[in-house]
Amino acid sequence: QLAESGGGLVQAGGSLRLSCVASGFILDDYIIGWFRQAPGREREVVATITSSDGRTYYADSVKGRFTISSDVAKSTVYLQMTNLKHADTAEYECAAGLLDLITTVGGTDPYQYDVWGRGTQVTVSS
Repeated sequence: QLAESGGGLVQAGGSLRLSCVASGFILDDYIIGWFRQAPGREREVVATITSSDGRTYYADSVKGRFTISSDVAKSTVYLQMTNLKHADTAEYECAAGLLDLITTVGGTDPYQYDVWGRGTQVTVSS
């Protein structure tokens, strides 16, 4: 299971840190991704991390503003978001996919993830 927290309402230019706590499995065996979906839009990848070797991937829209990290001892993956923009407003979800089953570079395909959290809403006021 995955459980997200840390969403909320923030002004443009502000920061938030999202957390994704995993239970029932070992982070090292999985790639963890943060995805987001805004109303009327498709789900899109935000960032992914492979805890076993530290590899990360970022969508172009968040590069330089968001940082994904993991704490294996706490079974937690974080998404530090800075300089937030109104366009970042969305429901943010974390997901886990078995490393052996992720075939896309960076793990960008949400259909290759099989464990999903319930999401946390991020709203950025302009």
